[in-house]
Amino acid sequence: MSTLPPLVEPAAELTKEEVARYSRHLIIPDVGVDGQKRLKNAKVLVVGAGGLGSPALLYLAAAGVGTIGIVEFDVVDESNLHRQIIHGQSDLGRPKAESARDSIAEINPYVTVNLHQLRLDSSNVLDIFKDYDLILDGTDNFATRYLVNDAAVLAKKPYVWGSIFRFEGQVSVFWEDAPNGQGLNYRHLYPEPPPPGMVPSCSEGGVLGVLCASIGSIMVNEAIKLITGIGETLLGRLMVYDALEMSYRTIKIRRDPNAEPITELIDYEAFCGVVSDDAQQAAAGHTITARELKEKFDNKDDFLLVDVREPHEYEIVKIDGSVLIPKDRILSGEAFAELPQDRPLVLHCKSGVRSAEALAALHRAGFKDAVHVGGGVLAWANQVDKSLPTY
Repeated sequence: MSTLPPLVEPAAELTKEEVARYSRHLIIPDVGVDGQKRLKNAKVLVVGAGGLGSPALLYLAAAGVGTIGIVEFDVVDESNLHRQIIHGQSDLGRPKAESARDSIAEINPYVTVNLHQLRLDSSNVLDIFKDYDLILDGTDNFATRYLVNDAAVLAKKPYVWGSIFRFEGQVSVFWEDAPNGQGLNYRHLYPEPPPPGMVPSCSEGGVLGVLCASIGSIMVNEAIKLITGIGETLLGRLMVYDALEMSYRTIKIRRDPNAEPITELIDYEAFCGVVSDDAQQAAAGHTITARELKEKFDNKDDFLLVDVREPHEYEIVKIDGSVLIPKDRILSGEAFAELPQDRPLVLHCKSGVRSAEALAALHRAGFKDAVHVGGGVLAWANQVDKSLPTY
């Protein structure tokens, strides 16, 4: 059982305006005036104002959480708008933290919003966490997830974790210091990050926009239960949602008795190795820029341009003269027979990460002169052919 005592003491009172605003909460016996006062007194930090942060922030504000912190250093981009519903067309180019704050003010003027416009790292995370009762982690990369987890353990704070990819989402609650020996942290579920290049990010693999609403709202549901002490939280359970099957299932998470205790923060970029060592070595001295690729075309150099993305990405945008050979066919060696031995190879992907991995495989297979395009097709579209769309 993961019924937990309320995380937050109740505020002294609700004003007449607050009673009117939250009346549908107040008449639920489990929430009531006491629960709403706890929400009013709560300080919740949301890491990221993107896909998961957008619905989470809106519903935390609507629910009457008194203080909301937002950690976000990015700006609003057009590709965000299909899922990041806290931002709008007029916010393009604005800092996401400021756009989110303005949307929250429209939803609920009684909420205090603290902006932390910075990249969370080992030097600042504990200082930021100390002022909050609860953390919601809506980040999309493993380095920040492990950072948030370890900092929450050291700060003795519970946090709600969510992740999304294509049509699937996951949610759980982690709290190393939970009462009655129920303590768990993210490393009991995922002791090690996946190998570099194994799990595509949302920008590489995509995400169905509405999935963010499903997972973000479950995260807020867990936050409300933790703050008010009602119901059973997802502490000790992983909830997996499949939007195509329309199925929710929960998997029990057990504490690993052999897990190393978390005693300090580490270098999370190194721990998660965004790009493998092989790929870094292959790319060193074998990377050309998008403009250098254009020079090769202009000079009519004899080379083969290989696009290592997936077929559906090739349909969105491609560089004229390229051939499509997806990365996995190169990594498996299946595509080697199709590659010319007598012409230099130039690889590219979306941003340069996948092409570096493929480059390492080609170098190992004897294609020593192969190079790749740093920044990929995005760099080509931004620097060389600005008529092309980006994604």
